Amino acid sequence: MSTDPETTETAADTAEPADSATPAGSVESGDMGESGESAEPVGASGGAEGAEGSAARLSETEAELEAQRLERERIEKRKAAKRGPVESGAKLSGTAADLLAAVRAVESGAKPVASAFSEPPPAPRRAAPEAVQEPRQPVAPTAAPAAVPVPDGEAVAAVRAVLAEGGAPAALAPGAAAALGAGAEGLLREDPWQLLRVPGMRPEQADGFARALLGAEAGPGDERRGRAVTGWLLEQAALAGHTALELPALLTALGRYAVPDPDAAVRETLAEGEALVFQDALDQPGGAAPKPAEGEAVRGGDGGEGEETEEGRERPVRVLVGLERYALAEESLADGLGRIVNSVPKQDGPAEGWERAAEAAGRSAAELIRAVAGHGLVLHTGGEASRQETAALLRAASELGLRAWGATHGAGGRERLGAQVAGGGAVGSASPADSAGPSRSAVMGEPVGGSAGDTRSGVVTVADLLSGAPGGPGRDAEGTFALDLLVVLDAPQLDVETAALLVESMPDGARLVLSGDPGVLWSAGPGRVFADLLAARICPQVASRTPDPGPLGELVSGIGIGELNQVAAPGKEVVIVPVRDAGEAVHRTVQLVADSVPRAIGVPPEETVVVTPGHGGAVGTRVLNAALKERLNPGPGRFDGFDPGDRVVYTAGPGRAVPGRVVGADADGLRLECAGLPVAVDRERVEQVVRHGWALTAHQAVGERWPAVVAVLPGDAVPALSRPWVYTAFGRAERHLSVVHGVEQALPRAVAEVPAKPRTTRLGVLLGTGAER
Repeated sequence: MSTDPETTETAADTAEPADSATPAGSVESGDMGESGESAEPVGASGGAEGAEGSAARLSETEAELEAQRLERERIEKRKAAKRGPVESGAKLSGTAADLLAAVRAVESGAKPVASAFSEPPPAPRRAAPEAVQEPRQPVAPTAAPAAVPVPDGEAVAAVRAVLAEGGAPAALAPGAAAALGAGAEGLLREDPWQLLRVPGMRPEQADGFARALLGAEAGPGDERRGRAVTGWLLEQAALAGHTALELPALLTALGRYAVPDPDAAVRETLAEGEALVFQDALDQPGGAAPKPAEGEAVRGGDGGEGEETEEGRERPVRVLVGLERYALAEESLADGLGRIVNSVPKQDGPAEGWERAAEAAGRSAAELIRAVAGHGLVLHTGGEASRQETAALLRAASELGLRAWGATHGAGGRERLGAQVAGGGAVGSASPADSAGPSRSAVMGEPVGGSAGDTRSGVVTVADLLSGAPGGPGRDAEGTFALDLLVVLDAPQLDVETAALLVESMPDGARLVLSGDPGVLWSAGPGRVFADLLAARICPQVASRTPDPGPLGELVSGIGIGELNQVAAPGKEVVIVPVRDAGEAVHRTVQLVADSVPRAIGVPPEETVVVTPGHGGAVGTRVLNAALKERLNPGPGRFDGFDPGDRVVYTAGPGRAVPGRVVGADADGLRLECAGLPVAVDRERVEQVVRHGWALTAHQAVGERWPAVVAVLPGDAVPALSRPWVYTAFGRAERHLSVVHGVEQALPRAVAEVPAKPRTTRLGVLLGTGAER
C-alpha cells in the first residue's frame, strides 16, 4: 500500500501490531500519526513579523504545563493513600522479584508466585468534602501540548555531536534530547540503542548507529539491544492502541527483529523496571475451562495453587507484558470506575424533581434522566442526534440546582453542545460561523445560558477540564472537580490515561455519564475504554432512539450496521464521483472543494473539509493539501512552509487535532489562530505539531462536523478501509457528502466485513468480565 495512514488507524494490520515493521505502515522518520504526528519537512522561516505578545503566550504555555504537573501530583498522592507503591528497578525485591519469578515460571511451565499479582486492600474512601472554588491562574486553552519542554541549545548541540559520530541525521538532535532528557549525550554513548526512544526510529537504524559508535562490540545479542527493542515493540503496540501485549506475541516479534534470546530480553526489561508483567484469568463461556496447554501459566487464586472451576479444572489465563504508565492508568481507571459505580449519588432534592424533568424531556432523554437520577455511572450511546438527549439532561440537572457540566473531545463539539444546552437547538443547525470555528467564549468554557460569573454549569473540552482552563468547574480542596454531574461526550475518544485522570478527579457522590457513538474510530491513544465498559455491563446503558435525520443520517446509520445502502438524495446531499487513478482523484477533489460544492450546494471552501485515509501516498493529506493550497491560498510558504491564511491543523496534545489558520510568524516561530484563540508554536516544534488542514485524516476529523465533506478513497487505500473508518469519515458531513470513489467493490466489502482492528487491553478483566477483546 502506498498510502501512509496515521498510526492510530492502521498501525496494526493484524491483531499483533508488534509484528508490523512500523507504526501505521510509516516509512518516514518522524511520521507518527495523531498521537505525535509530524508534518512534512519545511524550509527555513523567511520574513518576520512583530513579536508583541509572544512572551505572554509562552508564559501561558508554561503555566498550563505546570498546572497539569501539579494536578498529576495531587492524583498520585491520592492513589498512594489507597495502595502501596509497586517497587521496580534493578535491585529486585518484593513485588519486582515476584514479577520476575512469574515470567520465569511461565517459561518453565510452573505456577507463578501468586503474590506478584496481589494487592493490599484499599484504604477507606474519604468523605466527600464540600466543594470550594479555588482561585486559578489564567491558562490559555488549546495552548502548547503537555509535552516535554524544548531542550536548551547546549544539550541539543551535545546530542547532535554524538549523532554525527554515529552517522545519524543531525535533525534528530532536538527530538533525541527531548525524549532522553538530561544527560542524553552520555546515555547515547553508553547505550546507543536508546535511539529507539526517539519517535520514528526503527531497530535497523539504531543498529547502524550502535555499530558506528561501538564497533565490533555491537551485536544482536547485546543485552542493551534486547531491552531497547522490547521497549520499542511495546511503544509501537501502544501507538496501535494496545495497553499491553500477550507474552507469546512479544516473544515472536522479538525473534523477528533478530533478538537471539527473546526470553532473556523480556526478563532483563522486567528486571530494569521498564515494563510489567500481568496474568489475567479468562472466563470460558458455556461451562468449565479446558485444561491449559503445557507451559501455560495459571494465576493462583489465593496461595499460589491454581484457580479451579466448579468441576475442579484450572481456569486459563493469558500473560501480558506492558509499559508501566499504561498498566497503572488502566488499574487506576478500573478502581475509580468501581468507586463511582458503588457510591451512592448525592441527594439533590426529592425524586419527584427528577421524574418531572424526565416527563418533560420525553423518549430517550427521559430514560437517560431516570437512569442518571439513581446511579453514579451511566453509559449513553447514539449518533449525532443523540446529543440532544445529553443537552436535555444537562438542562434538567441545572434546573434542579446541580453543578452540571458537559465535556467534549474538541472545540467544535463543545460549541454544538453549548448551543443545544442554551437553546435546545437541533443537531446540524450550526451556522456558517459555527462551522468555521467556535467562538472565543465557547472555547473558554463560559457558562451556557448563564452569566459570565456563574460557574455552576457549562460546557468545556476534556483537555480544558483537566488542565484547569478558566471558565471550567474548578476543583475542591482535595483536587477533585467541583461538580455534581459530569457528562462526557465523544467517549470513544477517551484513551486510558485521559479516562483515568477524569475518573480520579470525580468527587465521591457525583454522577458521571459517558456518552458517544460506538461506531466511530477508537481513541488515538491506547485503550478502548468506552467499548470495554459497554462489554463489561457494570452500569446502566441507555441506547438513543433518536435517528440522525435526512439522507446523510440514513446512509451513516446503515454503515453502522454493516450495510452500504443507496439513499435518495433529492438535494444532492450525497454525490459519488468515480475516479480511475490517483491523479484524477486529486484533480476532482480540488475541483469539488473550490468549484462544484460552492456552486451547487452553496457551501464555501472554508467550510468544506477533505477526509482521506492517510498522510502519505499519491492521494494522502500531504499531496491533497499541497494541491488545495495552490488553488485556494497560493504562496511561497515563507513561514516554515506556511503562509498567512493557510488552513492548518494543530496537534495540541496526543489525539487532540485543533483546526486553525496561520496568522503570521516571527523569529521565534509560527503564530496561529485556533478556535478563536492565539497560539504561538516554537519554531523547533512546527514540524512536529502543525500540518496544513484542508485535508485531514479521519482521526484528525473525529469529534468535529462540517457543512460539507469530501471523502477521498484512492485505489491504494483499500487496506486502510474498515467500517469504523467509513462511518467516521462519512459522518463528519452535516449538509453534503461527496465521495471521490476509486476503490470499487472494496468499499461495500469494508463496510460489511471489516470491523475495528482488535486491541489488547486489560480493562475488561479488571472490571470483572474476564474476556479477551
